Amino acid sequence: MNQLFQKAKAFISICYKELNKEEDIENRLKEIKTEIWETNHYTHTFTELEHGAKMAWRNANKCIGRLFWETLTVIDARDLRHEEDVFEALESHLRFATNNGKIRPAMTFFAPRKNGAAPVTLLNHQLIRYAGYEKEETVTGDPASVPFTKLCHSLGWQGEGTPFDVLPLVIKLEDGTVTWRELNEKDILRVPITHPDIPAIDELGLEWYAVPAISDMLVEIGGLEYPAVPFNGWYMGTEIGARNFADESRYHKLPAVAEKIGLDTSKASSLWKDRALVELNRAVLYSFQKNGVSIVDHHTAADQFKTFERREAEAGRPLTGKWSWLIPPVSPAATHIFHNEYNDEFVSPNFHYQKKIYDSEGKLI
Repeated sequence: MNQLFQKAKAFISICYKELNKEEDIENRLKEIKTEIWETNHYTHTFTELEHGAKMAWRNANKCIGRLFWETLTVIDARDLRHEEDVFEALESHLRFATNNGKIRPAMTFFAPRKNGAAPVTLLNHQLIRYAGYEKEETVTGDPASVPFTKLCHSLGWQGEGTPFDVLPLVIKLEDGTVTWRELNEKDILRVPITHPDIPAIDELGLEWYAVPAISDMLVEIGGLEYPAVPFNGWYMGTEIGARNFADESRYHKLPAVAEKIGLDTSKASSLWKDRALVELNRAVLYSFQKNGVSIVDHHTAADQFKTFERREAEAGRPLTGKWSWLIPPVSPAATHIFHNEYNDEFVSPNFHYQKKIYDSEGKLI
């Protein structure tokens, strides 16, 4: 109980100072102390929740896009407990975030964990992600999604078997009920991948979704743990072009791109991987921009992070960051981040990874 109050006190003190409400700190802490004494829990006001969420984004060491932390929209879904209400809130989040391609950063908060119980659990890694169908030694779709796809199959969902089938939303309620719902296609903004001047790349038939909404991380604010908090910004192009499409453990498209371009893949010294990687990333950026969907290239993102660094220094806040995540996966040495060092200290409020509640075979644990 005392530990929870100390965490609440640390958060409230910073939060209220940043909101220019220092005169309210003492009374608010008295309220929280009483509530913790009576219930072993306390409840954030919406103002505290909203600013705490922004602080969590600001403190996220692995994120290069933190310059925009103050633009975050926080959606309060803490009172929702019923299946239909939870699904509708998730769909509403996507519609708000998508905004016809003008992506809006958003975070929806379901109820915090109380006495060890989570009223709502989200099983999806992201609200939108493609299925992965494993057959013998091959995978159609996204290999990273194979276990979750197996889980969805065990629950009764069946996809069409294409490389880009969007998985259903899957939730678990406090009574242990696990249920799913398919997203409405009109709520999924898909971007077909085409190249500005190499039409052969278009023949690969690639696409990606517009909104990267992480949904399986826990957000801790002032000692309270929120295990169900879908959160999105917008994509940096390399997340798609240099990782999702290029990683050997994902869609592994560099050999196919190289073939379409006519590159010599017989020896590594031809730098065919590098050339294919650049063209694939050009295609991603071009396609999103052509379709009016928010995206940022890694050089611009690095410049934005430099502005964030300066603003944090001006605010008197120590900067934290994880270098290995902040450097982009394409041409990192061409950014200032590569040449700097960052303190990877973990500061609250923040995001935390959680254990999945299903195994590699898609079985609930």
